[in-house]
Amino acid sequence: MTNLPEKVAIREVALRDGLQIEKPIPLSAKLELLAAIAATGVREVEVTSFVSPTKVPALADAAEIAAELWRYPGIEFSALVASTGGAARAVAAGLRSIEYVVCASDSFSAANVGRSTADATAAIADITAIAHGAGASIEVIIATAWDCPFDGPTPPRRVTDIAASAAGFGVDRLAIADTVGTTTPRRVTDLIAAVRPTIGDIPLGAHFHNTRGAGLASAYAAVSAGVTRLDASAGGLGGCPFAPGATGNIATEDLAYLLGDCGIDTGIDLDAAIAAAGVASSVVGHGLPSALLAAGDRKRD
Repeated sequence: MTNLPEKVAIREVALRDGLQIEKPIPLSAKLELLAAIAATGVREVEVTSFVSPTKVPALADAAEIAAELWRYPGIEFSALVASTGGAARAVAAGLRSIEYVVCASDSFSAANVGRSTADATAAIADITAIAHGAGASIEVIIATAWDCPFDGPTPPRRVTDIAASAAGFGVDRLAIADTVGTTTPRRVTDLIAAVRPTIGDIPLGAHFHNTRGAGLASAYAAVSAGVTRLDASAGGLGGCPFAPGATGNIATEDLAYLLGDCGIDTGIDLDAAIAAAGVASSVVGHGLPSALLAAGDRKRD
């Protein structure tokens, strides 16, 4: 029988990854969603992105929401950046946890950030220096780690090369991301096994989408392979604006339900998580793919 970890940390990403493909909503609506998310007991929240507002207009108020985070001292907030300029703005706004995305596919990297994978990888050094110089941690997220909507399957060597470079530049954490929701459990465990030797003791996380219905199964496979940090989004809100057809992060409440029934502590209050999914649906004005939002938790003794 697989040895599962006792605890898994879930990072809530609805406010960044979840909202990035939506029409812009008011800051007040984001703060309503943040309050609902905080009530779930989650300890890590990806709250916004310091990127070009012309490319991601839904997150143009990054500095404004950052100014409200003091209200939740028990949560570690992070922001995604795509350049040295974004990293500088993030730390200036008070963020002490920075995420930098490197796309393993050249075509997706060009569509996402306008430069090659090699150039994006080289920038890890400067972004790490900016983060560490401000007393912040830096996580590199390797996007399109399994597949690219333009280039097809991603050779594992491209992922392991980025991971090795990130480790060499002194990053604090690393994650692999199924940006287009195509991977399946066997591919997950194979890539984790390939990446681990390249990063030493650096913590490894994972990010999955449920676009093709395998997101939760892939998350379980990652946990079975020893990963103890997973991203998820209230209600399953989100997707990637640069990846055609890529929708549906795994839902926080669905993931907490699955892991909890496996005896794994996530620290998430399931009723509060379902309520947060309802708030997420309300603020964006449409239904969300969450299974528990539709069906609720089962009756328990």
